[in-house]
Amino acid sequence: MPIHGTIGIVEYVMDLIGILAFSLSGAFLGVRKDFDVFGVVILAAATGLGGGLFRDTVIGVQPVAFTDVGYFSTPIVGGLIVFLSARLQRHERAFDVFDAGALGLFSVTGTTKAFAYGLNTPASVTLGIATAAGGGVISCLLAMELPSVLRANRDHYALPALLGAGAVAVLHHCHTLNVWTAPAAALGAFGLRMIALRRSWRTPRSRFWHNPFAGMRHVPHHAPQPPEPDLTTLNPSPVACPARVPQPDMTTVPAEITAVIPLPP
Repeated sequence: MPIHGTIGIVEYVMDLIGILAFSLSGAFLGVRKDFDVFGVVILAAATGLGGGLFRDTVIGVQPVAFTDVGYFSTPIVGGLIVFLSARLQRHERAFDVFDAGALGLFSVTGTTKAFAYGLNTPASVTLGIATAAGGGVISCLLAMELPSVLRANRDHYALPALLGAGAVAVLHHCHTLNVWTAPAAALGAFGLRMIALRRSWRTPRSRFWHNPFAGMRHVPHHAPQPPEPDLTTLNPSPVACPARVPQPDMTTVPAEITAVIPLPP
């Protein structure tokens, strides 16, 4: 079966690269949140291993993060690299590239492993997307941030993972999934994510609820609408100020008042 060609050294290398890339992205989130070294390493491990742990738990196998030293040590190394490198921390755009690369790799390896353990196509594609986005969701929740996969103001995140997982499903059913086509599927997901970052592509949202007050008032179509004011009829000339009214001279007392109220000598 062609799928077994990807289970071996190629899938192992793709997993390690994806873990390292995701751990760098998670560690940068910890540095940006001003975490200490332990917090940065924990976020790096959660981002790099969270999706794989969820995948293996659903499949029903022992997570490879607890059986392979490479899987366990890679996020620790990635977290320390970011924590100790002030020069790397200044290049925020580089972490978007790391995250996009790991997203494409994990969408392919997660779907491939699900097919290898006998899951059907919808379950395998869903598990591939969860493998790609699961680590980022866990790290964002630990850092008390809304995950990128749920934020409408972020560039395409779930769609590239869907593209990678869907491509693996098509290749699997066409019996063309091998050591060459699997990295190509990951590269396609990575390319879509990078294009979305460059062009600021967004997934569509509901137009009705785009305005939170849109559903609070219902105006029937037959109701008469108030006419709009004609701004052209307004007089642009300035309003003339009225003439000042002369004030009475209070230094002299009128004769009528002195006749009624005698003034003291």
